[in-house]
Amino acid sequence: MRAPPARPHRSVDALVAGLAAGDRACLAQAITRVESSKPSHRAEALELLARLAPQPALRVGLTGVPGVGKSTFIEALGLRLTAQGHRVAVLAVDPSSSRTGGSILGDKTRMSALAADPRAFIRPSPTSGVLGGVGGHTREAILLCESAGYDVVLVETVGVGQSETAVADMTDTFVALLLPGAGDQLQGIKRGLMELCDVVVINKADGEAKPAAERAAHEARMALHYVTPALPGWPPRVRTASALTGEGIEQVWQDVLDHRAALVAAGVLEPRRARQRVRWFQALVREALERRLRADPVVAAQLAELEAAVAAGTLAPSAAAHRVVAALS
Repeated sequence: MRAPPARPHRSVDALVAGLAAGDRACLAQAITRVESSKPSHRAEALELLARLAPQPALRVGLTGVPGVGKSTFIEALGLRLTAQGHRVAVLAVDPSSSRTGGSILGDKTRMSALAADPRAFIRPSPTSGVLGGVGGHTREAILLCESAGYDVVLVETVGVGQSETAVADMTDTFVALLLPGAGDQLQGIKRGLMELCDVVVINKADGEAKPAAERAAHEARMALHYVTPALPGWPPRVRTASALTGEGIEQVWQDVLDHRAALVAAGVLEPRRARQRVRWFQALVREALERRLRADPVVAAQLAELEAAVAAGTLAPSAAAHRVVAALS
């Protein structure tokens, strides 16, 4: 069986033109270029990102425990939005393979109907060990999608984890999906996560599970009374929905639009995005400094020895860190 022909290596000029034309294949290549660790690709990626002309989209983050039906929900929502004339990009962040570093699930096993929609774009991105279920280049991918004319960008995270603030820090509205019978879940979900939520959706609210979903919604509303909302004056809305039947999907989207309108009315949308850009810049600086540290031959020769000493308890972490920094001077 013949392997598919390799895609031609597009120049930065071609990628910029393709993005402006809304070419999905060009967008996929642009994201691949940005995600690549090859030095030549990185140089092209920096030039590409500098030449982007993104039109800010409505950015929505979605999270939920495994099995809650995130992919099914996103597909139902995405198909509804494309039918209304929106162009929808889904950045579905997959767990990374420990062997290859690539995505485990890929885009062919999930959201097949949405993937076939010409007004939609789905991109699975490996987390590559990044905490919070967010790919290391998800922010760049958002800008590329916006530059290609997608006016709605949905960022799906791996699940409820310790660093879900990462996705909330790159989107405008944060949606948490829960299952019917979520009372026990609410006990296990950290207060910090609930403080991030703008909309809570009890998914799979259909058939025999519908009464349980209504009870879970009531419990979620009660729990949120004790949580400080992310946006003052916006108590997180709680909805029941069924991705299977489509019931409640439109109401959830209206909640997202209402939250966006509340951000604009309060005058905090642009300042929030400005803070997000600054934190992104700071994170990139930290990552670049760590790469430089590990690339320095003097430091590299000491790191393994220092890490072993710290692990053994024979050297304090603060003293080891001081030695690393001192080695650069």
